[in-house]
Amino acid sequence: MKKRKAVVSIRECVACGCCVKVCPRNAITIPKGIYADVNRDLCVGCGMCAKECPASVITLEAVQEKA
Repeated sequence: MKKRKAVVSIRECVACGCCVKVCPRNAITIPKGIYADVNRDLCVGCGMCAKECPASVITLEAVQEKA
């Protein structure tokens, strides 16, 4: 079974922080105020960050579960 994880297009991210505010697992940070960074170990793939992103630079990608 595949899970989804959030991925940020760092070249297009404007570091507005909207995704950080809505992430229920606190999986997103903005290191040095440059772009959003997703901790893939904490991300549950709910998609709230992608919906909230005003620049539409967050997508959900399928990843394989670890055995």
